[in-house]
Amino acid sequence: MNIDPKMDPRTFWEEIYEKASPQTSGRPSAILERFAKDRPVGHALELGCGKGDDAVWLARQGWTVTAVDISETALGYARANAERHDVENKITFEAHDLTKSLPDGLYDLVTAQFLQSPVEFAREAVLNRAAAMIATGGLFLITSHGSRPSWSWAPEDTVFPSPQEALDALSLDHTCWRQIAVDNFERMATGPKGEKGSVIDTVIALERL
Repeated sequence: MNIDPKMDPRTFWEEIYEKASPQTSGRPSAILERFAKDRPVGHALELGCGKGDDAVWLARQGWTVTAVDISETALGYARANAERHDVENKITFEAHDLTKSLPDGLYDLVTAQFLQSPVEFAREAVLNRAAAMIATGGLFLITSHGSRPSWSWAPEDTVFPSPQEALDALSLDHTCWRQIAVDNFERMATGPKGEKGSVIDTVIALERL
């Protein structure tokens, strides 16, 4: 898949989701479930909600969720997903280009699961701004690709940062955070055409002091 990194992000993601099925796996991200399942519920912010499985899972656990995406098509799929599970009253869906705007408020959980893009995206700057929106005792949970599965659109020579390098790139004031996890986790994943493979997730889980 040849991708122009200068392509307008909104156009890119609209095209991706317009070609995608509205159906979802119905399962949350493995890392989100692992780190959020035992935390006290509150108000969660999901950056890059896609088709909404994570937002729906959080809502079903009792969270009040603000879920954002750049693609209106993705948000349409996510709203339908929430309606199917009778949690639409627990989730607010908002369209944002995160390099330009973020929702208002303070959150007990900010989750960014694979908030990565093959087109230009100031990811670390976005995450740094999102960190300021986390309430005392709140969780900042970031998962990124730590390896390249066969179905990835990443170049074959992609070099993935270590967990510590990924944390350092966020330029956070470390005196404000307790590290819960800064590590790689391996899991079996399924690609868009049913491919199976072992992948590495790079996880940063921080609690606001």
